[in-house]
Amino acid sequence: MSERVKKIYANMDEEVDMIVIANHIDPHLDQAFFYITGYETGLFESSYAFLYPDGECEAVVSKLEETSARKGNIPIEVPENRQEYEDILRRKLKGAKRIGLHFFGLNHSRFKSIESYSSGSEFVDCTKALNKARAVKDKEELKRIRQACAISSKVAGSIPDLLHEGVKEYEVAAEMEYRMRRLGADCISFPTISSFGKNTAEPHYTAGSDALKRNEFALFDYGSTYKRYVSDITRTFFFGKASQEEREMYETVLEAQQIGFDSIEAGKRMCDPHNEVAKFIDKTRFKGRFIHGLGHGIGLSVHESFVGFMPHLEEPMEPGMVITVEPGVYIPGHGGVRIEDDVLIKKDGVDILTDAGKEFMEL
Repeated sequence: MSERVKKIYANMDEEVDMIVIANHIDPHLDQAFFYITGYETGLFESSYAFLYPDGECEAVVSKLEETSARKGNIPIEVPENRQEYEDILRRKLKGAKRIGLHFFGLNHSRFKSIESYSSGSEFVDCTKALNKARAVKDKEELKRIRQACAISSKVAGSIPDLLHEGVKEYEVAAEMEYRMRRLGADCISFPTISSFGKNTAEPHYTAGSDALKRNEFALFDYGSTYKRYVSDITRTFFFGKASQEEREMYETVLEAQQIGFDSIEAGKRMCDPHNEVAKFIDKTRFKGRFIHGLGHGIGLSVHESFVGFMPHLEEPMEPGMVITVEPGVYIPGHGGVRIEDDVLIKKDGVDILTDAGKEFMEL
């Protein structure tokens, strides 16, 4: 993990004596902790990682994950009790005049704890440096993301077999999640969006008990997690016979996605692919019905908001970034279409990591 630590320090605008990454309590875990330590399993609640300018890293963990932590390659300390835990933290922070903290991953109570363990230290926000480091994936990260994408892609090919009149949204979601686990996923990357009919017009719908009926869209947005790294994919099908408008919705979104792919180029602004896709959709009969950004970063989190194809992000695309491309068209009260794939930006183009078919299918 030394290279990751060095990369963070290289991105710092201010000098610090150390950087402290404080993991909190589920569900407020800080993914930066796992980026630094590389731990593949466990919550590591209330654990700390200490990063030093020479690239070294140490961790303080509890007995609950001691076995997993000892499989890693960084030195650890495992306190026997609360008093020893506090003593270790005070010892490690002692003498540090300037300490970098991941402000984005801290709540107020955790910050006050760190402040109490230090000896009048000045605190510097290292969020920007962490984000820059995490934005460009290294070989190990890409290996894990590729595996998560392969699992999700394989499940996509089996979705049509799960669809029949009367099946409920949650039943399809449960079967998809089961299949991801059977294929080697550690868990799902977020609650599966399984939606039928008019529910497909709500991008962040939660799978409910609606039953599938003839002549409506069925949309599935889901992902798997492999060694903490995630995938995110969406496929939309039509159950029955589609109208001309419904077919046109799908073909518009599919063409929009290709325009998005073609607009991705290292060095250009991250907002450019979104702008090109939005411009295209607004020239069709579905003007104004593309209601979200084109894509977000993925990695340890399913929404790594510091990168993405969003209208407000003007920073340049860089080789090694992994971002979703997910145009959509939504008509409230009727239905929606979204097609989503995960892509790796390269020096000479783009690598589509989710390879499931996406031709228009009437089932």
